[in-house]
Amino acid sequence: MESESLVYSLDEALAAVGFGKFQILVLLYAGFGWFSEAIEIMILSFVGPAVKLKWALSASQESLLSTIVFAGMLTGAYSWGIISDNCGRRKAFLSMTVITSGAGFLSAFSPYYTSLVFLRGLVGFGLGGGHVFLSWFLEFIPTSHRGKWMVIFSTFWTLGTIFEASLAWIVMPRLNWRWLLALSAGPSFALLLFYRLVPESPRYLCLKGRAAHAHQILEKMALVNQKELPLGMLVSYETIKVDEENPSEHTSVISVAREKISSFRSSFSSFFMLFSSNLIGTTLLLWVLFFGNTFVYYGIVLLTSELSTVRRKCDYTSLQTENLGEDSLYTDVLITSFAELPGLFLSAITVDRFGRKLAMAIMFVLAWVFLLPLVFHQSAKVTTALLFGARMFSMGTFTVACIYAPELYPTSVRSTGAGVATAVGRIGGMVCPLVAVALISSCHLKEAFIIFEVVIAVTVICILLFPFDTSGRKLSDSVDSSDLTQSLLSGSSNCTPSSSAAEILPPKIKF
Repeated sequence: MESESLVYSLDEALAAVGFGKFQILVLLYAGFGWFSEAIEIMILSFVGPAVKLKWALSASQESLLSTIVFAGMLTGAYSWGIISDNCGRRKAFLSMTVITSGAGFLSAFSPYYTSLVFLRGLVGFGLGGGHVFLSWFLEFIPTSHRGKWMVIFSTFWTLGTIFEASLAWIVMPRLNWRWLLALSAGPSFALLLFYRLVPESPRYLCLKGRAAHAHQILEKMALVNQKELPLGMLVSYETIKVDEENPSEHTSVISVAREKISSFRSSFSSFFMLFSSNLIGTTLLLWVLFFGNTFVYYGIVLLTSELSTVRRKCDYTSLQTENLGEDSLYTDVLITSFAELPGLFLSAITVDRFGRKLAMAIMFVLAWVFLLPLVFHQSAKVTTALLFGARMFSMGTFTVACIYAPELYPTSVRSTGAGVATAVGRIGGMVCPLVAVALISSCHLKEAFIIFEVVIAVTVICILLFPFDTSGRKLSDSVDSSDLTQSLLSGSSNCTPSSSAAEILPPKIKF
């Protein structure tokens, strides 16, 4: 009886080793992944105009350079989620970074417009797996530290935008867009250099029944953090399922269970699991959340650069007073990127204190408040200040949403669920220029801002409809209906037997 009690779960092991030097190293690698993604996204603001001038492109051809990247990210987000959940986080990292770095560097030598479009599409496909870095980092963090460190992780995106704007300011006036493309691929190559040092997620290994491998990684974590693991044996999800169902036929049931799990994990099984009775409500609400967040965030970024040009065309009173210099594009992007820093700070102090849902709702409502005066004509300085505030709160909401998404799903579909939600968000990024920016370019500023206000309002309603908050809850591992109810909604981990079968479950959302 005593030996049977000497077992511990993955969550207990993570709590024992705490957050230390090992997680800092994981943070740096995963954060650098997001840093490189932000660079490749922000480069679109600088390369498009330069390429248009060199090859005498039309406005639609120039916009295609941005659209193709988002289209690639749309397909990549789903594909890398499937690969990550079925083949492991590390294998996804390797494939993603090879494609992103290779296509990004080769695009600097594109002889024709069509080759550049093709290569940037490949870059977008590789960038679509950025959410895998987030899920991977999340699975190394003890529950008590999750919110704070996930926000710190998000700062790497903002640092990437600031870095790219600074690099463009230095490179573009002195060299050309080809140099900017080549140098911007550097961070992705750096990820490849350190790939061999990257450990697999112990939570993913635990789910796969590879408890011995997971235990080796946990031992390294304990050694680096100068902590000790709990006494006993790490018990994986499969072992516990066998013990609960039929302990007398332990070995044979394990074999059968593994065969069932292996067959269940086909290429599309993870995707269809998102529409199971336990997950469909959460999945659809999350899609609206990411669509609205991405639509508004990229809309505000585009508005910052578009409004100055549009005012000169639509507001004749400012024709003589507004004279943009050669460096205005780099200056505007650099300054507005700094608006994300206070947004990250706000998300850091609210994500655990108020919970994910309330933090997102409050900050998105404040973004709505800052955009509301822009429905009516405002001076240039007031407009800049309002957009600064709107981007700050939009970034804060986006940060918490990126934390919330992978927490909602069990380990076996975590990357797929977060990836599909991210892909739906990319649709918002593709639609935004076609709708809102097109209206602004045709001098319909009022209608454009009304669209932003409506999108925010609908998104806030969906945030409030989520049936539960993940703040302070353990991550779930199970995908079967019996354990999903217990673990996903109540928050207990399936790497150990459920501690409380009588927990009151939040209501399901049905559509």
